[in-house]
Amino acid sequence: MKQIVKTGEAPLPIGPYNQAVKANGVLYISGQIAINPADGSLVNDSLEAETHQVLKNLGAILRAEGLDYEQVVKCTVFIKDMHQFSRINAVYGEYFPEATAPARETVEVSNLPRFMQVEISAIAVY
Repeated sequence: MKQIVKTGEAPLPIGPYNQAVKANGVLYISGQIAINPADGSLVNDSLEAETHQVLKNLGAILRAEGLDYEQVVKCTVFIKDMHQFSRINAVYGEYFPEATAPARETVEVSNLPRFMQVEISAIAVY
């Protein structure tokens, strides 16, 4: 059975999708961009600040389900410029230590919602 997951601690969807969907013991988290959930503003002061906000938004959705970053088994990272990979990866590593990091792919794309630089989706298990 599919259950929709919503929390006010993460940005509301900006289209016809949900923050996350729970099904068969798996939480599928939609791609998050750096929107401050408190006021809807974009966090784009720096690539690092943007990446932190994206990962904080993912964390808020995980916490809403009683999970944390340790339960994440897969991430997809979309970035505008592969030359910035190391900067994004440094921040990502603060949330996902290498020893227990989830599987991941990183894809360079031509554009992201709201013309942000990074978007990350995740899959977690209960």
